[in-house]
Amino acid sequence: MDRHEPLAGVTSIRTRLAVLVGASVVVAALVGALGTDVGVPLWISLPVTIALALVVTRWLATGMTTPLREMTAAASRVAAGHYDVRVTDSGTAEIGALSRALSSMASDLGAADEHRRRLVATVAHELRTPLAAQQALLENLVDGVTAPHDAALQQALHQSERLGALVADLLDLSRDDGGGAPMTPQRVPVRELLDRAVGEAALQGRSVELVARVDPEDLVVTADRGRLQQVLANLVDNALRHSPESGTVTLRAALARPGHWSLTVEDEGPGLAPDRAGRLFDRFGSGGDAAGGTGLGLAIVGWVAAMHGGRVEALPPREGSSPAPGCG
Repeated sequence: MDRHEPLAGVTSIRTRLAVLVGASVVVAALVGALGTDVGVPLWISLPVTIALALVVTRWLATGMTTPLREMTAAASRVAAGHYDVRVTDSGTAEIGALSRALSSMASDLGAADEHRRRLVATVAHELRTPLAAQQALLENLVDGVTAPHDAALQQALHQSERLGALVADLLDLSRDDGGGAPMTPQRVPVRELLDRAVGEAALQGRSVELVARVDPEDLVVTADRGRLQQVLANLVDNALRHSPESGTVTLRAALARPGHWSLTVEDEGPGLAPDRAGRLFDRFGSGGDAAGGTGLGLAIVGWVAAMHGGRVEALPPREGSSPAPGCG
């Protein structure tokens, strides 16, 4: 028997309480009978009997309240926003279940809080690219660099529409079952898609050349046009941020085999370490980078590729390459 926790071997709190009550009754009965046999007056034997019963009960109860005090302290820390608390699993079935439930609740709350903060960062990251393009276009219009003709106004309208679509897409991504988000498949000319992505990226004014190559030139795929534009915008923005000054970003689309095609975005940056490349498209798993981006937009790239029945991966460095999604 462990003197620090005499009832450690009893796994049920109800059994422990029964043992406490039984031990108290037995001690009281024995002391009372002994006092009667030796002729001790009742006014003396009664307090002694109660005192001894309380001492035995307190000794047997040693360690029973420790997990309860620990859980009280843990609950206070969780209420204060500290979700890293873990409660020691006690030996009793009922209190052990309660401690596991409290630890699980703290873990879930921590994950939910982390998801909320990551979602805010994702929204800021994803809205930055179209906002920057729209701001550059509007500044050119105000400064007189670009005439307010129909094409320029149409471009501004397109960016506004894309901002609205991004908000809806980010809400879809925040759901665990984001793959069930609606799609609108249609016939999409790939050359037109890539040229639009190049044109929008050029508005950012970075000293990087953008090249689009399509094989065959008249390649047409069935996909959600808006979501593919989102994929291209995220990949091109990522490649621009990692390209050196006066570098080249190349967009390649090719028919891999009937019914399947590939899209590759390459830059001339330093490439990625293998351990980071493997986590690049995990939801909220890529982290920040020295180029000033959060990298969280790549999670949306992987999500959209999966929605189209494709896959996405980071290519091994040649001259340096950005991620490339394949959609089929």
